[in-house]
Amino acid sequence: MKLSALTLTLLVAALAKSFAQDHVPQPFSNMTDKVQKTDAEWKNLLTPEQYYVLRGKGTERAFTGEYAENHDHGIYKCAACGQQLFNSETKFESGTGWPSFYAPISKEAVSEETDRKFFIKRTEVLCAKCGGHLGHVFEDGPKPTGLRYCMNSAALKLEKTE
Repeated sequence: MKLSALTLTLLVAALAKSFAQDHVPQPFSNMTDKVQKTDAEWKNLLTPEQYYVLRGKGTERAFTGEYAENHDHGIYKCAACGQQLFNSETKFESGTGWPSFYAPISKEAVSEETDRKFFIKRTEVLCAKCGGHLGHVFEDGPKPTGLRYCMNSAALKLEKTE
């Protein structure tokens, strides 16, 4: 198949525009509250697994995380900066091996970016305060949102309530 120079140019332009639109992060709720640290500071603050997940955008193995099958009540916070992320009332058993929630504690608590790792288009979920990688959100969750926020336990810290 032979493409003309114009067709090829239009195709590249369309792909570039699509890629650029997919990678526009949502704005942080309050830029003055954003946590910024050097890589060395993050390494010093976090455990190796937390650093791998939160700063390296890694994924813990399924069914190994502290909160995968946890049923305690409370608020799940970012393990890096303490930002409130999820209420245990929105946690559900997804069968995936990672803690799953149908909604964040507020829209401002998290931000989302398109993730194209492994040639798959997914929506990455980040802490809006420190930019730490939390996991991904999928459109196969329960009512009322139909969303499944599939999070890494290493990215979370549960503040229990009675």
